[in-house]
Amino acid sequence: MHATRPSTSLPSSVAPARPAVTELRLSAYKSHRGAAFRLGPVTLFAGASGTGKSSALQAYEALALLAAGVPLAAAFPEPAGCVPERAEADAEGRRGFRIGCTVDGPAGPVRLDLAVQAEPVLRIAGERLTDGDGRTLLTTALRDPGRGTVQAEWHTAGSVPVTRAPLPGDRLGTALLPLRVAGKTEGQRHVLAAAEQVVVALRSVFPCDPQPQRMRTPVVAGDGRLRRGCDNLAEVLHRTRTGCPRRHARLAAVARSGCAGPVSALDVEELADGTVRAVLGRGGDGGTPVERLGEGELRFLALALVLLTGPGVLSMDMAAEVPHAMQTLTVLADGFDRGLDRRQIRELAALAAQICADGHIRLVGTVGEAGARAARGRTGVTVVDLNP
Repeated sequence: MHATRPSTSLPSSVAPARPAVTELRLSAYKSHRGAAFRLGPVTLFAGASGTGKSSALQAYEALALLAAGVPLAAAFPEPAGCVPERAEADAEGRRGFRIGCTVDGPAGPVRLDLAVQAEPVLRIAGERLTDGDGRTLLTTALRDPGRGTVQAEWHTAGSVPVTRAPLPGDRLGTALLPLRVAGKTEGQRHVLAAAEQVVVALRSVFPCDPQPQRMRTPVVAGDGRLRRGCDNLAEVLHRTRTGCPRRHARLAAVARSGCAGPVSALDVEELADGTVRAVLGRGGDGGTPVERLGEGELRFLALALVLLTGPGVLSMDMAAEVPHAMQTLTVLADGFDRGLDRRQIRELAALAAQICADGHIRLVGTVGEAGARAARGRTGVTVVDLNP
């Protein structure tokens, strides 16, 4: 499997103010071996079916779930399927996989590498957190397969240079460090800053896969937080029209470039049964309910809405202890070009590049061959080719 060169992390003097995942490593995961992918503001994995595009996003999402404190079994519901193809078990019948990432931010570049045992029992076999100077800040190892814990060691740099303690074998140790490290010494504060940077960057993720067939039905107006499948598109538009008129007007302008026919406005109708539905205003020609739009138009509208609204309107769990202004939202969009024509792909890629340029939002998606051709060469868009 093709992989980009391992990234060269930014020096601490120019480290970004907001933590962001700048490299995804799939050292041994599904069809990937020894792969390291540099992630920019907009990164699109391209390739034919079976080249591992979706696997890359699945690994990213799993790391995000672990950073949020989710148990290993919830992050990897089918762990055996994550083991590299043709990987043989050792003498103890164990097989597993390895993934990791690099997060750049105020603490400098921080590497997280994770080894997971998938068989015979799912558990973390080893975890390592490393700073930009190559110093190991946290390491865990499976000492006793009969216990549900791993032995952890983290950097202290005080009278005791290293602290040792057991950690749960089904949780990400990096996410647990803020609960275990007092922060009394300079070394402890360095470990805390690095761990929190990784957790904040990974947790700030919104996986998005618009489902047009579910977006055609009117919905009850609720809290207006967009769900993963974007089936409550009309509900969110109802909220943005009144609460975010400037962004709503911009979304209506984007709709003109991605929907057929004239578009004068993006309206929301309140129906007699208490539900709402979205309508494209057509000027003097009336309006077109979104249920009559094509699948490509609906996916275009949904993805544009995600990019234009940000975390306050998305159904996701941001790190509440960190101000939103200091976080970077990463949108994961598997099938970014699914159902879109070449013009829609170009418009959506251009919008993504423009929105992601200021560092508040990043996009990692997958595209097919046609989508790669339409997006390649676009300023601010990185296309990672996974074809052999």
